This record gives sequence, structure tokens and C-alpha cells, in this order.
Amino acid sequence: MSWLSFNERVLQEAADSRVPLLMRIRFLAIFSSNQDEFFRVRVASLRRIVDFYKKAKVSLDFNPRKILKQIHSTVVHQQERFESIFQEIKGELANHNIFIVNEAELTPKQGKKVREYFHQKVRPYIVPLMISEMEDFPQLRDGYIYLGVVMSKKGNPSDRKYALLEMPSDRLSRFFVFERSENRTYVILLDNVIRYCLNDLFYVRGYDQCMAYTVKVTKDAEMDFDNDVSKSFLELVEIAVKRRRLGNPVRFIYDQNIDVGLLNFIVQKLKLSEEDNIIAGGRYHNFKDFMNFPMLGPSPLYPEKHKTVKHYIIDPVKSLFSLLKKQDVMIHLPYHSFNPLIDLLREAAIDPQVTTIKATLYRLAKHSNIINALVNARKNGKEVVVVIELQARFDESANIKWAGILQDAGIRVIHGQPGIKIHSKLLLVERKEGTQTVRYASVGTGNFNESTAKLYCDDHLLTTHKGITKDISKVFEQIETNMLKTYKHLLVSPHTMQLGLIKQIDKEIENAQNGKKAFIIAKMNSLNEEEMINKFYEASQAGVIIWLIIRGICSLVPGIKGVSDNIQAISIVDKFLEHSRIYYFANNGKEKCYIASADLLERNLHRRIEVACPIYDKKIRHDLKMILLMQLKDNTKARWLNHPNGNIYKNDDRSPIRAQDAIYDYFKAKEYKDSI
Repeated sequence: MSWLSFNERVLQEAADSRVPLLMRIRFLAIFSSNQDEFFRVRVASLRRIVDFYKKAKVSLDFNPRKILKQIHSTVVHQQERFESIFQEIKGELANHNIFIVNEAELTPKQGKKVREYFHQKVRPYIVPLMISEMEDFPQLRDGYIYLGVVMSKKGNPSDRKYALLEMPSDRLSRFFVFERSENRTYVILLDNVIRYCLNDLFYVRGYDQCMAYTVKVTKDAEMDFDNDVSKSFLELVEIAVKRRRLGNPVRFIYDQNIDVGLLNFIVQKLKLSEEDNIIAGGRYHNFKDFMNFPMLGPSPLYPEKHKTVKHYIIDPVKSLFSLLKKQDVMIHLPYHSFNPLIDLLREAAIDPQVTTIKATLYRLAKHSNIINALVNARKNGKEVVVVIELQARFDESANIKWAGILQDAGIRVIHGQPGIKIHSKLLLVERKEGTQTVRYASVGTGNFNESTAKLYCDDHLLTTHKGITKDISKVFEQIETNMLKTYKHLLVSPHTMQLGLIKQIDKEIENAQNGKKAFIIAKMNSLNEEEMINKFYEASQAGVIIWLIIRGICSLVPGIKGVSDNIQAISIVDKFLEHSRIYYFANNGKEKCYIASADLLERNLHRRIEVACPIYDKKIRHDLKMILLMQLKDNTKARWLNHPNGNIYKNDDRSPIRAQDAIYDYFKAKEYKDSI
């Protein structure tokens, strides 16, 4: 339910008239994509719990059926709001002479253009499935949209047949811009192009009346692994990915105006029940395709173009190795460019003194320069070891492909093991300098992904600190050998991170009890780990001031008298995705700060290899503190978390402060300063 509250904040951005109109469309797309994943993962897990405990007859301390009903009610309400916002956006586009039209609104001249497009581009991809004549109902693909077609004859209405058409939106644009004249632009969705030309598809069967309605199935995306010791982990993941396509339905969405006979036919053939979240929706689904809505109209409708700030320390034409020998450097994405991380790998690939490069990879860009740099390093004779996580949800197939490319290049690839994901963001370069081996490293909060780096707020530390780099080397040893290591600087889950963070919180509790200054600022994506929540409650009761900045799930309730009086929690949803994890402690004036790959979720702390890294450089620590303080002052895009009245904006009487703009301006002001 907390996750659904987060997705409602995304919907708020789509409804916000201050957001550029075409960006509001993108927020609708993000909302839709998020909701799909929510059903594929979270609702699917609840359904499995229901099925398991029904068979095992074991009691639970919560009622999964009740939660599923709450989810259904919330989703239906959000879907209604979604449709209302979309209609509002369509109206505002029309005010700018951009018209999204359906098949019934076409003029004869426009219809001719649409029909030409259909026969030239669309029709070759469409093969109708005559489902009313098929003995076995076809497997509907997860996440794809279908048009359910009712065919009939004017002279004999009782002669009805049903067909399904899979929308080819993975091969064609969802949008056809078919007329631009007199300052007016018309757009029609691919769905409606097909609807307009239905009779051209079915005339050979003698049916002259055809109506089409959108339907979509969402399936359980959890991967089930075989216990086959004769197969490698890579083979097991490949099998599990293929099996996922046959997952059980967890949601069925249909056009609320659908023909009742067609709806009943499909529901019966899919063997759906009330627990399968059968939801009446609008005419269009897979709004994630609206991420690619064409950029039309005047520039004020467009999302503002983001230009990265020149890093005030890094010179792109000078050696990063030379710079890092003098000082630590931190890259703050997306305010800074991701290029220095690629440049570090490129420099390592051609440097004759570099002997070894190691990296952990979780999600990569579609065309990854990180992969290219690693492959070229191997071609230049470097020893390259890559830990690539095959269980990165929904990126499994891509990572299997990347693993093959790396192995073909002669790179040693480590896949991890079932049951524990390697989610840390580490890069280690070993360089022979005289008689010593010097380690250069990057440890961060986000993936080595140059595409998401343009949109995600993340922090990457570049360092040669001997203690940190030695610990990073140990993390790789632990992954390679599956043997536990001891760490002096890093906090590493699943064994030491939670203990290390609790130790810091306990220090704040002790300081507060002794009348000393005590505070905690914690920024993360999600919080649900019970022991951490209870520890925050304990700290609040001891007088520690706690500020939480949490984008998504928050199972902690702030402001409860006698329990969490001293805790405030906000969520910021804005043009960039808040993704960094920063844990900041007063520590009696000797402030401590960690950046981490881990949220305070049960899975991150107990079922993943994650890394939290201390920030020893005072200037970098100051920058991180300034980021946190600017976010705490946000009164434009911040919402109070777990407010009794829902997602209430954190408005006040001060001048408007929008944290992401303030942070950009902060680094812009430092752009040409030389802090070396």
C-alpha cells in the first residue's frame, strides 16, 4: 500500500499544471510502467502467499486476501484519476492545436492517409487469431496489448465470431502523426489505426461489422529455479526466464465498454477468478509507450533540456589517475556527467601500468560504453573480472547477452548464486607503480549505466584511499570465493551493514541521552526493515532528531506521540528520479556520512551483497550534507510521508524552494572553482 502511495505521487506530477505538458504525458507513462511492475512482482507475491497458505493451512499475522482487496480498490481509484488526467492533457494539447483523435473523428481525407499507412506499414505485422474457432486458447504475452474483435453481419447479427489481434507496438511507433497543416497537428494511436481498418482484415470471412476492444494480461514475473545440480547458474536463469512467459495471470485489464459476450468468453478461456484482479479500464493501455510520444508544438510544452555542470575538479583532458592520487573525487549525477567513469575505464584500458580491472554490473545501457571499455581493456592484455548479476529483475535476458559478449572477449565472468543478488556498485583498478600496486576505485549508489545516469540522482566516489580500496578488493574476493571477509571501512551486507548502521544510531542515542547534539539524516529509496524501523523509533524516543528522505516505500510512521515525535519523513518526486542512498550522522560534532547501494529494505540488508562506504573527505561530505539540507528545505516537490490525508505537499510560507533546481545551481556555482 505504501508503494501504491508512491505511484500516486507520480500521478500527482502528471496532474501538476506547473510541469511542461509533454513531461506530464511522460509521468503518465511512468505511472503505467510502475503499475505493471507492481502487479508482476508485488501482487504476484501476495497471490502466491494466498495459494500457499490455503494449501498449507498455516495462520498468518496478516491477511493477504484483505490486502489484495485494498490494492484492487486503490488501483481502480487511481485508474479513474489517470483517465481524468489524460483527458485533461488531451484538452490542453488541443488548446495548442495538437489533436489526439480516434478512428471515428477522422475526415475522409485523413481516413485515406490512415488507411494508406495501415496497408503499407501495419498490416504486414498483423495475423488475427480466430479464438472462437480455436480448441486451445492462445498464450497471451505478458505486458502486450491485444485488440479483442467482435465480428458480425448486418443481415444476421446472431452470427458472431471473436478474434484477437496482437498490437505490433514493439515494432511500430504507437503514434502516427498524419497531418500538419494550418498550424494544426493530428495524432492517432496505432490502436485506432487498426480499428479504422478492421473491415479490411476480415472482409474475406464475409463479416461487415467489426468492433475492437483493448485487453491486456499481466503475469507473475517471479523466477522459479530448478534444483538441477547438473546445470550451471546461467543455464538455470535462462530456463527460469523462458518459464516466466508461462506465468500465472495476476491482472486482466479490459476496455470498460467491451462487448459482454467477448469479455465472458476471454475470462472463461483464461480461467480467471475474482482474485485475478479483473479491472475495467479505459480505451488505451500500455501507457508506457507514451514515453515516446512525439515532441510536437511550441518549446514551452517540452521538458526542459538538461545540460550537465562542468565538474569543478575534473579536467577531461588530464589523467584521472594523477588527479586521484592527490584527492578523492565525487560525481553527482545527473548534475555532473557520467563520462568520468567511462574515462577512468578507458584510461585503465590503455595504461601500460594497469594490470587488473574488476567491476560489478547490475543494469547496463542498451549500448553500453562500459562493456566496450572492459572488452578493449582485455584486448590490451589486462586481466578483467566482471561480476554480472543475472537476477537483475527484468534485465536477466540482457545480462545473459552481456555475459556472453564478455566471455567471448576472454573476460572472467562471475554470475553469483541463487538466493543472493550482488547489487553493489564497485569498480577496482590495480596499477603497478614502481614496486607497489596502487588501487583506484569507484563505489557508488547507482548502476554503471550511462542512459539512466541522465535521469537518476546518484553519487559515485572515486578514491585511492588505501583502507577503502583494500576493503573493495576483499568484496571481490568474497564474491569469487564465497568466503566471508572482515572489513575495516566498508559496511557490507548481508553480514555487517545493518550492524554498522545500528552502531551509528546507538551512538546518536547515547549522545542524545547525555545532552549532546544528536541527529540523523537518511536518504533512500525505500524503508521497510523492521529492526531498522524499531531502532529509528528508539532513537526518536531518546531525543535524536531524525529526518528521512524516502522516494518510495516507507513502513515507518512519523509523528506518533511517544514513539516517533522526533521523526519527519518526506518524499521528493520530480523531473529526476531520486536514487541515491546517503546516511548522515551528527556523531557529537565529528559528523559521519556513508553512501550506499542499499536501501533499508529486508532484501537489501539480508539477501544481497551491498556496500556502504564512509566519506572521509571533508569537502565531499560537505557537498552531500548540502544536498540533504536542500532537499529537506524543498517546499515545491516534497510531500509528507504517511500523512493521515495522503500525499500532502510540504508547503510553507517561505519562498519556493525546488531541491533539484537548487542542487543544480549549487554545483553550477562551483563549476570553475579549483579546490585542489
